[in-house]
Amino acid sequence: MTPPPAYPPISDYAMLSDAHTAALVSRSGSIDWLCLPRFDSPAVFARILDAKGGGHFELTVVDATHVTRRYLPGTHVLETVFTTVGGTATLLDFLTVHPHATPEAPSEHVIRERLVRLLTCDRGTVRYAMTCVPRFDYGTIVPHVALPTPRFGTAHGGSDGLSLTTSAAMDVRGDGFVAAGLLGQGEPFFAVLRDDPRYVPAAQAITHAQVLRWLAAARRYGEDWSSHCAYDGPDRERIVRSALVLKGLTYEPSGAIVAAPTTSLPERIGGGLNWDYRYAWPRDAAYVLNALYALGYSEEAQAFLHWLDWTAVGRARDLQIVYGVGGERRLTESEILGLEGYRGSRPVRIGNAAATQFQLDVYGEILDAVHVGVERAGEFHPDRWRFLTRVADFVAEHWREPDDGIWEAREGRRHHVHSKVMCWVALDRALRLAALRGLPCDAARWTAERDAVHADVLARGFSPARNAFVRAYDTDELDAANLLIPIVGFLPPDDPRIRGTVEAIQRELTSEEGFVYRNDMHGPRGSEGTFAICTFWLVEALVLLGEVPRARALFDRVTACANDLGLFAEQIEAGTGAALGNFPQALTHIGHILAAVRLRTAEAGTHRREAPEAGAARPASAPNTP
Repeated sequence: MTPPPAYPPISDYAMLSDAHTAALVSRSGSIDWLCLPRFDSPAVFARILDAKGGGHFELTVVDATHVTRRYLPGTHVLETVFTTVGGTATLLDFLTVHPHATPEAPSEHVIRERLVRLLTCDRGTVRYAMTCVPRFDYGTIVPHVALPTPRFGTAHGGSDGLSLTTSAAMDVRGDGFVAAGLLGQGEPFFAVLRDDPRYVPAAQAITHAQVLRWLAAARRYGEDWSSHCAYDGPDRERIVRSALVLKGLTYEPSGAIVAAPTTSLPERIGGGLNWDYRYAWPRDAAYVLNALYALGYSEEAQAFLHWLDWTAVGRARDLQIVYGVGGERRLTESEILGLEGYRGSRPVRIGNAAATQFQLDVYGEILDAVHVGVERAGEFHPDRWRFLTRVADFVAEHWREPDDGIWEAREGRRHHVHSKVMCWVALDRALRLAALRGLPCDAARWTAERDAVHADVLARGFSPARNAFVRAYDTDELDAANLLIPIVGFLPPDDPRIRGTVEAIQRELTSEEGFVYRNDMHGPRGSEGTFAICTFWLVEALVLLGEVPRARALFDRVTACANDLGLFAEQIEAGTGAALGNFPQALTHIGHILAAVRLRTAEAGTHRREAPEAGAARPASAPNTP
């Protein structure tokens, strides 16, 4: 079998998760990305960003002639089957299910992350090979490794440490661990990696029976969660997988959902549009809540809303557009100079300077998310209203100002049309919340400013020359974010300006496949691929326009660009369908879910042509653009 490339395609990877962190596993059985103990912790394996020095953990079958893989249904357990001339073997990879720290169980008493790899010979004989090369702090620290016993190894460097337990003897080679051997039918080999910051050098007595118990627990956990998915339309298995991706990108201790588990996977190979997405964007809030509630996952939706409550509270002017998974506000951006980047795509960035940007749309997303919670689950804490009134008052006072916009372009502030529309959403949802709950507010002012925003956008945000809403005032540039205008209810779908906008975007911002670029700057001659969430927005817009067959055809084309496991990246390369950007991308999977739900409703004949009520805003997470 041909050796795997130094940098496999992004779509070659599978994700493992324990709702605390995630690992990416290549088709060849190499774990090339893992951060411990949190999504945003420094990576211990980062070969996806540097093939030579990033570190990896490979377990494979030598001389395999054929490899197939799948997730065990309804779980995050990855099954990879290797076939050789002499036999077959199955590799099961998973992160163990474990609790998180609580006042009753402080962090020092909570089980640390366990990555489990179980290889079993199914037929004949196979030869396996294991190489575990940890490199702490994104590959910049070569650890000290030791073997206190033949089957128990430790590695530590800087403030990091881990242990590796195997079922067969290991050796130390090149600042890493290696093992190899022959398995007969029914024989297993396992390896268990544990985050051990205290470098406890005592052998861990792990048996095959224990590994099987962990496997059974991981399967039960996933299967039970998946069984509650309420979607019963076409392609249910794909929708369940998208739901599992969202579950896998949830940081369970806080309820936050990260945009992606990776940093610096490029929007263009060899380019510099490489950003850290291992954080949570309030912008995604209403979109996330709509998707979770649509699938029947109210507990996760409420946990995310509680995270939003906890994180965003304070002065409205201090509201950020991105936070750490625990609510951290300081996300200082820096570059890891020693890494070459995926396929030479420098720089590799950690942190995200977008946290300091001013984006007016986030206020609309916050208020819309709260309204979604009230309408869908009655979820509302009265003491939250004081903060929300400050948010609405801030919007009423500041909506006329320019901002950095949804796409976080580092090009200076402009009067972005989408931002103004979301200011309208903020005031509209605040008024609706006050009416629903009988809450005190400055209704006259909010109503006047809401109507003023609406009039201003219609007067300055629509271009008669393009017959479309544009990216910003005083320009004729198109922007796919304006596909959200009918979705959030700013205008009804049958308004001719909506049809004009949709047709202009289809005509000028799409690839030959019909996939949508973000705006003119990133269009067919721009610097990135088509943006998957924008294509799902177009699917929804077409449904709202009554063009259901066209929406279905586009939906089927874009979903075909998921990898063989049903995972989507942030972007899709026009012409090739290759995955680009951080992977897997939460927002793409959310868009997949919501477009599927809207299509199913329309195809069932129950769809209403009018725009949805409040609580349907679905703005994107934060792809940066310099």
